[in-house]
Amino acid sequence: MGACWQVLKQDKSLLLFPLISGICCLMLLASFALPLFLTNHWQPPHGSAGTPSQIAYYGVLFLFYLCNYFIIIFFNAGIVACATIRMTGGNPTLGDGFRAAASRLPVIAGWAIISATVGLILRLIEDRSKWIGQIVAALFGAAWTVVSFLVVPMLVIENKNPLTALKESTLLVKKTWGEQVAGNFGFGLLTFLLALPGIGIALLGVFSGIPTVMILCIVTAVVYLIVLSLVQSALRSIFQAAVFLYARDGQIPAGFDAEVLGNAMVRR
Repeated sequence: MGACWQVLKQDKSLLLFPLISGICCLMLLASFALPLFLTNHWQPPHGSAGTPSQIAYYGVLFLFYLCNYFIIIFFNAGIVACATIRMTGGNPTLGDGFRAAASRLPVIAGWAIISATVGLILRLIEDRSKWIGQIVAALFGAAWTVVSFLVVPMLVIENKNPLTALKESTLLVKKTWGEQVAGNFGFGLLTFLLALPGIGIALLGVFSGIPTVMILCIVTAVVYLIVLSLVQSALRSIFQAAVFLYARDGQIPAGFDAEVLGNAMVRR
């Protein structure tokens, strides 16, 4: 994560990609949430499977997943493109990232369809059985996250079609990480630890009992957590690009060293 931070410091403008992505996702959520709120269709309709109301509900849900994944993948592709240019000795601009992502629109759309389909299947499993379904969906979701980790770099750097990219991502992950991925990939844990100060500031304001202090602390905490989320998103995409370059070529990307990537990618 520290090595990724060194890359990000050279191109701070990369934070605009997750920022714009987040704004677009919020606008998309609002466009879907408002009709659901007005019609009170937050939950899947009851009754036997395949009824018109259920088909309509899950059809709308799939459309939301599709649009949401497309937005996220498009802007992640921009970060990966810029990070790749930087780590191979170039000097990227935001325009480079947007042009690279725009040139990959067909494969990005294809991957968004596949991701939305998997997301809908996991949601169906959850809805069919609350407790067991949630456990099964969580396990399959975690496995899907692992095997698809290197798909976006393949779409951007090699312009692979989504199915080929997924297959090769699975092979590369198996080759480089194997069963060590959970113990060697700690971005989520470190981000959680970094989020604790923001949570602490918010709680301090709430327990102060002073309206002005409460508002100030909550606003500060929200801004801090938003910035942390943007940074974490950018760092993760940079890490994806670095891992892909290392896994594909066996070469250490600029800004990283052999020991760092060697520890992050334990060969079985």
